[in-house]
Amino acid sequence: MEAAADAIIVSDSEGTILRANPASGQLFGCKSGELIGQSVNVLMPEALAKVHGDFMAHHLKTGETRIIDIGRDVEGRRQDGTVFPLHLSVGRAVIDDQAVFIGILHDLTERHAAQEALARSQRLDAVGQLTGGIAHDFNNLLTVIIGNLELLQMRGTTEKQIDLINDALASAELGADLTSRLLVFARKGNLKPVEVDLREQCRDALAILKRTIGERYTIRTDFAKTLSPVMIDPVQLQSTLINLALNARDAMPGGGEFLISVADVTIDDDYMAQETDIAPGDYVRLFISDDGAGMTLDAQRRAFEPFFTTKAATGGTGLGLAMVYGFVRQSGGHITLYSELGHGTSFGLYFPALRAARLADDTNLNADAGDMPRGNGQVVLVVEDNPRVRKLSLERVRDLGYQALEAANGDEAYALLRSGRHVDVVFSDLVMPGSLNGYGLAAKVREMLPHVGILLTSGYASDVITSKMGPAGDHRILHKPYRHSDLAERLYALL
Repeated sequence: MEAAADAIIVSDSEGTILRANPASGQLFGCKSGELIGQSVNVLMPEALAKVHGDFMAHHLKTGETRIIDIGRDVEGRRQDGTVFPLHLSVGRAVIDDQAVFIGILHDLTERHAAQEALARSQRLDAVGQLTGGIAHDFNNLLTVIIGNLELLQMRGTTEKQIDLINDALASAELGADLTSRLLVFARKGNLKPVEVDLREQCRDALAILKRTIGERYTIRTDFAKTLSPVMIDPVQLQSTLINLALNARDAMPGGGEFLISVADVTIDDDYMAQETDIAPGDYVRLFISDDGAGMTLDAQRRAFEPFFTTKAATGGTGLGLAMVYGFVRQSGGHITLYSELGHGTSFGLYFPALRAARLADDTNLNADAGDMPRGNGQVVLVVEDNPRVRKLSLERVRDLGYQALEAANGDEAYALLRSGRHVDVVFSDLVMPGSLNGYGLAAKVREMLPHVGILLTSGYASDVITSKMGPAGDHRILHKPYRHSDLAERLYALL
């Protein structure tokens, strides 16, 4: 039991926990010893806990094995109240004429996230194939319509007829433009990639945007001094930049700021690949962030689906982000979306960098995990409201040789610190629910525990979004996604 990676819990016939291994404490967010003597109902959502006793009583009375010796997917409840998916297998044994039940539990959070991402990708691919076929047939229809209208135009028509034909031609050409955008989403469009510098492309797009978005909006740029070239279609890239910038404008009806950032990035460890769902390699990353209204979780999940729009009342077609997605994927790249309601949205476009192969002995750029500075058991408090990101951060911190505590938001972290728990570093997200964001928590820690190190992290491209959250002080932000070596160096420097 002590060595098992999965949680193992032994209870009596009344549902009282007799034994629990260390993995069970990690799974439910508590020390395994704290579970002993409690009812197994504390590990279940309220609805399941109410009927669990009846299930057990029915089994003991009738011997019917609805749940015994059968594995099934259920939901568990952590000590902080969060509900998560898990796989449960229950076995029965008899000790001293008393029935005991042994539950083996496996966390399915990551599997569900992977299945959801796969389903979303498959759905987008299926819709892409469908729209590609529709666009192809529709183009054939438009070819006949435009051809006949042009023939009518050349056969001597009256002035009134010419106006009608011109209107019809203009509408048909708009339809042709619509189908070309659908084909880009379906990854069947004819891209013309050339080697380009993304900084130059962004400057060209900015020249157009500054004349169209209005004076209420401020555009900031953050371009790396050196940058790898990429192979992409400049026309489609310009369209993508303008699309994303206009989306950012629409998210800030009262005015605001957005940032365009370009830099090389290397994804060279399993943690970063897991966080971004991007294969390891060298990329040029283009960030576009706004400080607007943000997006709901449902809107984020469906953002790249064609015809899905949150702006139907104002004429949105739902093709803008679908076209962006298709262009990036057809260019061999990846796209990420990070958003928080009330705090803005950040799109990350990753294009494969055209860079000479690295030398095998270039240890500075591709450092081995053993070369990273490591901790010596110091305690790091990880504060993150996203359960998946929090779990990943805890793994990272422990992998670097530190002890890890966790909190789901700033208020919970502050309560833990006030309770007297020893902490050497607070590693906190910036945007969190509750009364304390990352800056607010940092200020409280500085005041109460000035010896504790503070490291803040954010999924946004820069402080354009976070500047309105409060004074940043002298805190440097570790921007997500970050490399494992970046986290190692920051923590080591703080200590």
